[in-house]
Amino acid sequence: MTTALTRSAARPRRRRNGTYGDHPATGYLFLSPWILGALLMFLGPMLASLYLSFTDYDLFSSPTWIGLENYERMLTDDPRFGNSVWATLKFVVFGVPIQLAAALGVALLLNRASRMSGFYRSAFYAPSLLGGSVALALVWRSLFTADGPADQLSELFGVPSRGWVNDPQLALAVLVLLIVWQFGAPMVIFLAGLKQIPQELYDAASVDGANAWQRFRAITVPMLSPVIFFNLVLNTINAFQVFNAAFIVSGGTGGPSDTTLFYTLYLWRKGFVEFNMGYASAMAWVLLLGIALVTGLIFRSARSWVHYAGEKR
Repeated sequence: MTTALTRSAARPRRRRNGTYGDHPATGYLFLSPWILGALLMFLGPMLASLYLSFTDYDLFSSPTWIGLENYERMLTDDPRFGNSVWATLKFVVFGVPIQLAAALGVALLLNRASRMSGFYRSAFYAPSLLGGSVALALVWRSLFTADGPADQLSELFGVPSRGWVNDPQLALAVLVLLIVWQFGAPMVIFLAGLKQIPQELYDAASVDGANAWQRFRAITVPMLSPVIFFNLVLNTINAFQVFNAAFIVSGGTGGPSDTTLFYTLYLWRKGFVEFNMGYASAMAWVLLLGIALVTGLIFRSARSWVHYAGEKR
């Protein structure tokens, strides 16, 4: 009797109308738009770019196989490639931590109950809706160009300026300020994480005499570490791919003195200005591997500073 019941339970039940189990093609039909999109828009171009990275291709003639020559030239005979890597790394190293610190600071302020909290959340989040739009970059360039509002403000304090975007020492700071100003998206995520921290922990710490800084360091940061980790990964990957801002602010040149020649901007110049598609494809794959390496390092470091509820160390 027991054996019969076990076999009956293990036997897959028949659908009443026999639609889904008897016709697996129906499932594939519903999946076909995604499968076609992945093959045509993602996997196919990726494989094509991988092949072109080993070729000499100028868009107007057939690709010529040259092996690893593009990669060798990139690493040994292209000083502007090194400049682009250096400018991008400085932008990521300075821009992402400052952006996350600003987002966390504002989220801590908005976490306090207030009648206007809803308005302030919307106001701080609004710049993120614009994202990396061309219009926003144009406005940013007009603010920091010669004789612009930033120059006029600095002259009020007796500091002469000839335009931040034209100064090699300040041009990168303009782009860092732009990404920091767009802290709305990580701020909303931080705010959602802060809402999940039990108030009892802060009350117990206050009873023990902990001040605000000690509560932030011992409770907020550890409890919020998974959210910090998520924002760090997401914003680091996005920062490596910034293009519109550098293109608009520098006029597509990466100047002055290559200080804003971000990796994506130099890749675009190689592909669509110099028509060296093979070299640009090789750069794209190096960028992919670089982002994967940095993301892997962040994941590896997370073992020492990210804490999850119920996790045993």
